[in-house]
Amino acid sequence: MHFQQLTYFVAVAEARHFTRAAEEVHVSQPSLSQQIRALENELGAELFSRARGNITLTDAGEALLPLARRILADADTARHEVQELAQLRRGRVRLGATPSVCTGLL
Repeated sequence: MHFQQLTYFVAVAEARHFTRAAEEVHVSQPSLSQQIRALENELGAELFSRARGNITLTDAGEALLPLARRILADADTARHEVQELAQLRRGRVRLGATPSVCTGLL
């Protein structure tokens, strides 16, 4: 299971349309469909009911949707936290000094 597949899954679930979801995530519709099919194969369950242009979530899709949203949100949070530390916007500063320096300067 890849983040990209989960992103595509959430996009289709929200748009209820493969072509619109593909446009939203900036990929071709066949590529998006292929990734959704790969995700379904990996999970061993169909995530969408595809009935003549009407896309609905299956029970498996309904179960996966909140989990996928949480996984993607946690990944974004992790990315943000690490970037904050790497760019020195956040973190700890530790100073070491002898007691006499600490008394005078700190």
